[in-house]
Amino acid sequence: MGLGEVRVAGFLKLLAWGLALYAGLCLVAFLAQRRMMYFPDREPEPEAVERAVGARVVPWRDGKGGVLGWRRAARSEAPRVLVLHGNAGDALGRLDYLPVIEAAGFEGVLLEYPGYGPREGERSEASLVADARAAVRQLKAESSAPVILLGESLGTGVAAQVAAADPKLVAGLLLAAPFARMSEVAARHYPYLPMKLILRDRWDSLEAIRSYRGPVAVVIAGQDEVVGADQGRRLAKACPGPVRQWELPHADHNGLPRAPGRPPWSEALAFLRGRAGMGQ
Repeated sequence: MGLGEVRVAGFLKLLAWGLALYAGLCLVAFLAQRRMMYFPDREPEPEAVERAVGARVVPWRDGKGGVLGWRRAARSEAPRVLVLHGNAGDALGRLDYLPVIEAAGFEGVLLEYPGYGPREGERSEASLVADARAAVRQLKAESSAPVILLGESLGTGVAAQVAAADPKLVAGLLLAAPFARMSEVAARHYPYLPMKLILRDRWDSLEAIRSYRGPVAVVIAGQDEVVGADQGRRLAKACPGPVRQWELPHADHNGLPRAPGRPPWSEALAFLRGRAGMGQ
């Protein structure tokens, strides 16, 4: 074997090893992707209930007595805003949404996802969407008052999917730091992996939102380092129904300020109230 042949053989061997290592890396990413996407805070139910009571909320339970989420003890006939939180933490970590929602004349309800907080269950696109749909149906069974979905980050994907599946049950969407397609966000963070091919939970909000003709309010963080501000702009443009967009130019993904009675939340909720025909 000549020197040239030896070099070619060595190169092919290295190439084969490199391809094998890359295939192994792709396999690991495929198997571990949900651990890379969902970062729940877990807590036994007694401890979660104790923390909730200290924050002046109580468990919101399903028909079997299981915890669905959290809300105020007092009920009203006001329209409800169901909060669908992001991929990290838990619903009790979003208590600061309640004063914002209440200042606009709505009742706030915090949904806890399966596999988060004290709840058992699988963390996946299918399970989160199915659970949120069941939560909306339970709210509608309690009262005929309208239900708005407030999605935050990953929760915007949940909201878009629920609205597409049950448009008659959803009076409006408020999407904070939203994304258009999770596959594009994943490809941005892992450019060396074929995420568009291996992603199981695709969260295609751009496709889902085209099936919802109700009012949509979009709040964008101008310096969004997680999903990118352009994702929210594209999503807003794709909405077939009434849509209004707010962009906070200096806010990052987790830095959208939440002050009761202040923009953009007060304006966004007023927009949804008016467009959904809820009156004042």
